[in-house]
Order: sequence, then C-alpha cells, then structure tokens
Amino acid sequence: MKNIYLFLFSFCALLFRCSSPESTEMLKNSEAVPFDWRNATIYFLLTDRFYNGNVANDINFNRTEETARLRGFEGGDIAGITQKIEDGYFDRLGVNAIWFTPVIEQIHGATDEGTGLTYAYHGYWAKDWTRLDPNFGTFEELETLVATAHEHGIRVLLDVVINHTGPVTELDTAWPDNWVRQAPACTYEGYASTVECTLVENLPDIYTESEEAVDLPPTLVEKWKAEGRYEEEMEELDAFFERTHYPRAPKYYIIKWLTDYVRELGIDGFRVDTAKHTEADLWDELKKQALVALEEWKASNSEEALDNAPFWMVGEVYNFSAAQGPAYDYGDTSVNFYSHGFESLINFDFKQDAEGSYDSIFTKYDNLLHGGKLADYNILNYLSSHDDGAPFDPKRERSKEAANKLLLSQGAAQIYYGDESDRSLVIEGANGDATLRSFMNWDQIENSDSVQMVLSHWAKLGTFRKEHPAVGAGKHQMIAEQPYTFARSYQQNEFEDKIVIALGASEGEKTIKVEGIFDEGTQLIDSYSELDVVVESGQVTLNTPYDIVLLSRM
Repeated sequence: MKNIYLFLFSFCALLFRCSSPESTEMLKNSEAVPFDWRNATIYFLLTDRFYNGNVANDINFNRTEETARLRGFEGGDIAGITQKIEDGYFDRLGVNAIWFTPVIEQIHGATDEGTGLTYAYHGYWAKDWTRLDPNFGTFEELETLVATAHEHGIRVLLDVVINHTGPVTELDTAWPDNWVRQAPACTYEGYASTVECTLVENLPDIYTESEEAVDLPPTLVEKWKAEGRYEEEMEELDAFFERTHYPRAPKYYIIKWLTDYVRELGIDGFRVDTAKHTEADLWDELKKQALVALEEWKASNSEEALDNAPFWMVGEVYNFSAAQGPAYDYGDTSVNFYSHGFESLINFDFKQDAEGSYDSIFTKYDNLLHGGKLADYNILNYLSSHDDGAPFDPKRERSKEAANKLLLSQGAAQIYYGDESDRSLVIEGANGDATLRSFMNWDQIENSDSVQMVLSHWAKLGTFRKEHPAVGAGKHQMIAEQPYTFARSYQQNEFEDKIVIALGASEGEKTIKVEGIFDEGTQLIDSYSELDVVVESGQVTLNTPYDIVLLSRM
C-alpha cells in the first residue's frame, strides 16, 4: 500500500495539479513551525503579466495605441492573483509571501523614451496614489486578495514608490514645481547626484527632501471632485496631519496615502522601490506610520491577522552588495538603510555568487549572516527580476541548479514569476527589460512534461524550505564533499529544527552521512522522495531515482 501511495504522490507532484484538502491545509497551517522572514520564500510577479482573472477590465482610459513588443497592458490583474492563491499554486510552491508590482492608478497616456511606445503596465508610473488602476482591479478585489492570502498563511507585500510620479504625456500633466523637479538627470557620481535628481529624463522626481508645506496638485483636486470624493479625501488628510504633526510636504502626503492600504487591508509589508534615490530619513517615517497602521488593523481584525508580527519592509537599494556589509556606499558618503526602517535589503550579489559551487555560496552567507558583517540582518536573494538585464541562466538551461542554489541558500528567497516554470527571459522583438516581462507560461505548465518536472522540483524544495526554517535562517555545517552534504540547525524559543541535505548524490542506492546531527536509531524522512529511513552507524541508506536528499526528523 505504501508503494502505491508513493507512486501516486510522485505522479501528483510531477503534474503539479493535484492536492488533497488535507495536504493543502497542512501547507498553510503549519502552526508548529514559526515563520521567520530570514527563511521567507517571496514570490514576485508583475500584476499585469501573471494571470487574467477579469477580462472585463482589460482596457481603460482608451489605452489602445499599438506599443512596442511587451510594452502594453496584457490583462493580468489582482483577480488573477487571487484565483491562483485559491487554486493552491503558491501553497504547493511553499511560498509564504507574495510581492506584486504597484497597483495604484497609473498615467493614462503612453510615452516613448527610446525603447518604443510604452504604457505603464508595470505599475511604477503613479498618477494617483489614492486609487487603484482599473486595469489592475478594484479596491474590493485587492481586499479579497489580501484576505485570501491570509487564509492560506501567505503574507502580502505592496510594492511602493515615493521617489517619482509617472512621466508627462499628452494626457498626463506634470505635478506642480513645488512637488517635483524635472532636472537634472541623475549622474550617480555621489549622494546628491543620486538623490536630488531624476532617475531618467521625463520622470519627475518628488521633492522628498522638502519639509515645506504645499497645496495639493490642482489636477488631483479636479480629479477627486469629478470622482465625487474630494471632501472625504480632504477630511482624511486633515486628520492625518493633525495626528502626526507633519508639515504638508510632498512626502508626507504620499506616506499617508500608502499607509492607508495597510490600515484598511492589513498589508503585511512593503517592498520599497528606488530606496537609495531618496533621503533615508523618509523611510523611518514611512515605517513609523506603517507600524501604527498595521497595529490598528490587527486590533480591529484579530481573527483575520496571521500573527502579532510588526510591519516589515524590504528595500531595493540598487546594487546593494551583501559582501560589503550593511552600508550602501554612494562614493562620497554611505548610508545604512537597515537603520532606517528596513529589516531586509535585496541582495544584488547573489546571482553572481550562484555561478560558484554550492559550498562557496553557502559558506559565504553563513559567514556573513552568522557572526559576520550582516549578523542580525536579513537579505533577499534573487536570480532574475523585472529589471536586471543580466539574470542567472537567462536561457533556462540550469533550472534545477537555480532552484537548489536559491531555495537552499541562507536568507530570504525571491522567486521571480516563471523561475519555477522556465518562462522564457529571451523574447524576440522585445527591447530592454521588456524581454524579462512576458506573460506567465500557463500553457506550458499545463502541457509540457519538461516544465512540469522543473516545477515539481521547485515545489519540493520550496515546501521543504517552508517547513524548515533551518534552511534559510539556520547555521550551516558541511558534512561531506561527495555527495555534497550539509546540515543546518535552527532554534527559536522552544522550537528546534535540524536538517541534512545532500546534492549530487548517485541516482539509485546512496548512503548519506548524518553523524553528529541525528542520533543513532532516529527515524528520518527524505522529503524529496517521501521515503522513511533510520540512522544506522551515523548514516542513512536509501534507494531513489533522484540525486538530491532532504532529510529531517519524522
């Protein structure tokens, strides 16, 4: 009977399409396993490119001009993300946090900045921080997404931008001169030429350094009045500024607007865009208000809250190097963003590190995170993203190796949508970063045996990682060079976790050393093959068709 069960499990995992209610419940309600952001698996997706859950919202604001390849809206939306949460897609991957690109209202027009006509499908060109863009969905749909994610034990990170508005187009006028600068363009020769400048031409830069009170942009006032919500918005702003005693400077308006989503929906954290392009003190204030907002939401929604954890922030400090320590060097000054509201920073070293051996990667991050330069800090590792033109394995020729290195490394892991399914990163006719942003390859997931096998591998590793915080947050110890075998150990309060992983083992019978980690006679399970084994003479022997072993106590 057990052999039949194992066959069915393997077949089910291969197809990545079946799961019993009991197994799904187990994945999302592992109450005995503490959540630790250092071991988080964060799934990052472009809202417009993931799944179309509501075809009725595909065209808005007459965005119908023909664009360059992959530079227009393609239908992905908030409802589509929710549908995939409900389907258990993220549960089966072991994902415990989702980060999606901004969903606030974007500029209505298109622009051409040298890569062809482009709409704001990516979400980084804000027009109105107080309203969602109808191409992405409604506030009610976002509310449903957050509630559904929480039901599955998944945290939600909003991608937020304070540095700039969207470009100026024929349909989108510039914000007033006391809100934004439109020159000079950044030259990145030091702090001032990175912060007090526009990232590129025609991307108006918010005066985030200003403490001077300014009136709302007239176009925004007119828009709110036309939408019948001017009085409500003004009452809320008056209450915010009275409570916080902030001056009505541009950054504080935006802080209010962004933290409203936390207060109303229970958002768990922010991924902060272009963090190094504003003054670091801004992020202290954003964090302060987000902490208050989440506390208020949890006080009023205790049954819906996942836990009592405080608000969490990860920053995109472009080119931040984990190896150089916590401070980012501008050339003429340095800033430790961890001291300004961030629990974690995106690690731009990792994709280069992934070209090395398993031991070189794991040893490096063990040394950094356990007693080294980044002791008590967290990082978010990635191999590909929406704007990194040199991803690891762009042709998807090393998919299993990529999963092993990303999901088994210390620190939080960012899966970029399609990493797990070999979504192509090389699209003919797409210029610049557009080639990284094709629509999710659901047809291949459904119909390609090779893609299903890759997806099954990512799912097994992701699930093991989710169930064992020792993977990302534990202390590393190499046990053997061949096959490469290592242990990780983790303890938090009364919870203790120990694992042993072997990579590059023989396919068939294999012997894995576990001496010093697991006692003689201990019953273990290999989560990759679902085989039970017993420790004998400091090792376990098992016969599987796989070259990887994931061992833990039964």
